[in-house]
Amino acid sequence: MVGIPAVSHVLPSLAVIRELVARGHRVTYANDPAVADLITGVGAELVPVPSSLPVADNNWPEDPVEVMGVFFDDAVQALPVLRAAYDRDPADLYLYDIGAYAARALAESQGRPLMQLSPTFVAWDGYDQEVAAHIRRLPGADAYHARFAEWLAGCGATTTDVDAFCGPPARSLALIPRAMQPHADRVDTDTVTFVGPCFDRERAADGWARPADAEKVLLISLGSAFTRQPEFYRRCLAAYGDLPGWHVVLQIGKYVDPRELGDIPSNIEVHAWVPQRAILEQADAFVTHAGMGGCGEGLTAGVPMIAVPQAADQFMNADRLVELGVARRIDTADATADALRTALEELTRDGEVARTSARLRAEARSEGGTGRAADLVEQILA
Repeated sequence: MVGIPAVSHVLPSLAVIRELVARGHRVTYANDPAVADLITGVGAELVPVPSSLPVADNNWPEDPVEVMGVFFDDAVQALPVLRAAYDRDPADLYLYDIGAYAARALAESQGRPLMQLSPTFVAWDGYDQEVAAHIRRLPGADAYHARFAEWLAGCGATTTDVDAFCGPPARSLALIPRAMQPHADRVDTDTVTFVGPCFDRERAADGWARPADAEKVLLISLGSAFTRQPEFYRRCLAAYGDLPGWHVVLQIGKYVDPRELGDIPSNIEVHAWVPQRAILEQADAFVTHAGMGGCGEGLTAGVPMIAVPQAADQFMNADRLVELGVARRIDTADATADALRTALEELTRDGEVARTSARLRAEARSEGGTGRAADLVEQILA
């Protein structure tokens, strides 16, 4: 497996890696040492490949072409490190994250099979015209394309067209609920398989216990990256503090000191990090930033959601949750205490939301998850 050190990209693959190790496969995972504990914790061998991606301080460019350039530069510096490790010990199959371009160049140069593990939605028929074509017209896109093409011509890859190289390979596993995929009916299912979120089901409830006196549980989390939001957290305290019958778990991330929040109501527990899935399995509602990982976990747990998107694809994801009928979207600027409380009350009293959440939960779990993903990997190995 070749990945990038963004936690939201590492976590979706871990259960699959653990399952492959449990089935007797030797699995190496090339990634930055910053995520070594996550990788070795599932039994894989870390191949250290230092990354230049700005995940440590979350200082990403705002310009989309610059963002693509950041990933390209990371691939250019990663490929020689990958070759040093794998040219003398080639893998029988290379799995790779959508952001790890160098993995495809490596596999093609060795003539080895390749399978992408996508932690977010995949391209659909028409994506090039509807999305990619607009990006190609942005300032700087031509220079980026030219640099990429020059690299492909000399890096050993057999796919030398930039658009084809950055597109889906012959096989891809989408580690998301199909319900979250835009234009799902236009996705090539001969190359892409939706397996849904991949979890260690037996570990689902580990790490958190629902208080015995809690009538209902609400989880609030903005994920792992865009969590520097003390004012939003204070609004959540005002919205849900001492709300009758509700126990609230608030994750604030590593950038905010709990002392910035003031007095904490007795029904709210505050943590820098929480076992999100364990709580969702026992929760009644979820305030989320609508990252794809959180959306998948919320749908699989069958809980209604209040989506407060922060960046990137989260705005599209939030709208999709609303379209599915299981969420309300409230942008950060509009997330007053009254709006947050009203959304929670409306969602949790709506029988149709409950029925839809239960249906989507069943659909997500029926996609096969970890076991099916591992089976498909083994089919390629065979």
